[in-house]
Amino acid sequence: LLISDPTDPRLSDFRNVPDPELLKRRGVFVAEGRLVVRRLLAESPYATRAVMVTEPAHAALADVLGTRPDLPVYVVSPAVMKEVSGFNIHRGCLAVGERPHPMAWQQAVADARTVVLLERVANADNIGGIFRNAAAFGARGVLLDEESADPLYRKAIRTSMGAALVVRFARVASAALALWELRRAGLATVALTPAASAATIRSTMDALGARPVVVALGHEGEGLTPAALEACEFHARIPISSSVDSLNVAAAAAIALYECSRRIV
Repeated sequence: LLISDPTDPRLSDFRNVPDPELLKRRGVFVAEGRLVVRRLLAESPYATRAVMVTEPAHAALADVLGTRPDLPVYVVSPAVMKEVSGFNIHRGCLAVGERPHPMAWQQAVADARTVVLLERVANADNIGGIFRNAAAFGARGVLLDEESADPLYRKAIRTSMGAALVVRFARVASAALALWELRRAGLATVALTPAASAATIRSTMDALGARPVVVALGHEGEGLTPAALEACEFHARIPISSSVDSLNVAAAAAIALYECSRRIV
């Protein structure tokens, strides 16, 4: 459907996109960019409410849009898109998805061999990077405490290259309590820490055999809380130069998940 009027009520879902709290109250999220929207339409379990695209983006997504004949697709000019959404859209493509109902965290990781647990990871770019790493190295679920950033925030989705729309996730009330429960269930709970007393991540993963693993990562500046560290069966570090105190949490997640993936047959 071609739309030239930015006040057209059919575009109402796409208004005030930069306001994440407003989007959450409306029960929606926004996916931005052709690759991300393609993943939403082709791979994600989340429902898509509508798509707004420029003509070039419409042509680029014609194959996947053609499989969704009942989906409203609004074709607009770049100027109309900017006026409606409130910012310059990456590659002329936006989709509005419906936020899923919260899932019990036990259900989110029920059959996972590799789980990522995040405590107080506050930066949306880091959240997106960690979800991208989780998808790349085969982690089947991500658990986040209430202080961690929203995986369905537009920036997190974009940074994840759409992985936040595909990898299952759930919130936990307490990272430490969830770690204790996972540990009692037989999963190897591995806390990432820069502490010199910790074993290396490679030796830790090599010693775990076929056990399912939870990789726990914490706040960008302070790391995991003492309670979360205590709840973990293993503490592991990534060997780095003494001139650097720690790695970015998303980079650390990538290395840890790679080491974890090496032992999975």
